[in-house]
Amino acid sequence: MRTVIISGASSGIGQATAERFAAAGDRVYNLDVLPPREPTAAVTWIGTDVADWSAVEEAVGSVHAVQGRLDVVVANAGISIRHGVLDITEAEVDRVVRVNLLGVLALWQAAARRMRAHSGGVLLATGSINGHRGFPQYADYNATKAGVAALCRTFALELSPGIRVNCVSPGAVLTPMQLAEYTPQMLDEVNTRIPAGRHARPAEIAAAHFYLASDDARFMTGQELVIDGGEIAGSTTSEFGMAKSLEVS
Repeated sequence: MRTVIISGASSGIGQATAERFAAAGDRVYNLDVLPPREPTAAVTWIGTDVADWSAVEEAVGSVHAVQGRLDVVVANAGISIRHGVLDITEAEVDRVVRVNLLGVLALWQAAARRMRAHSGGVLLATGSINGHRGFPQYADYNATKAGVAALCRTFALELSPGIRVNCVSPGAVLTPMQLAEYTPQMLDEVNTRIPAGRHARPAEIAAAHFYLASDDARFMTGQELVIDGGEIAGSTTSEFGMAKSLEVS
């Protein structure tokens, strides 16, 4: 039985990931500012804002004090604000960066210090294909996700061989965050750019996190596992949609 911490596990990818580890019999802790949408006895919620480093340190320390070890820590918490580059405010970008990028650093650092004192462990994060492309309306979000991939490689180099570090970078996923920002028409338009023809389910991303935490992936570190239905396989994310349009014209 492993001790697992997942940030942002009250909904979406984080919730699905928590459920996946809990189903395997692991002890799972959810660090989130909000309580879970669907509370379960198998996952313990600790109210935590990952942008607050002292709060992260306290939460990680409390889990370690109770369990005596940390085996897997998934930095999943993230937010996005749809806005153009000329409309971004300092307050908005500060919050996005503090949660999406610095929140990963804070959680990994707090966990790694304790993992090193024992037998090692696994650090994971939820990145995004937005870190690979210049998706309009999400400049600050895109930059943070590119930063997560850079953190992953650096942590892996500095903490090997005892601690493995990887990230999962999804494409479009049907999460509450996605549904809040996109109309049905916008979701359909995104689907035309995905060779798989649909958004991913949160459980599919959770399965990737679970695999990277397993012994089957023990030779993987410093890697970014992209799960996007083929969306960035071409030179631009719109090429597939253009090709499909030509097929039916």
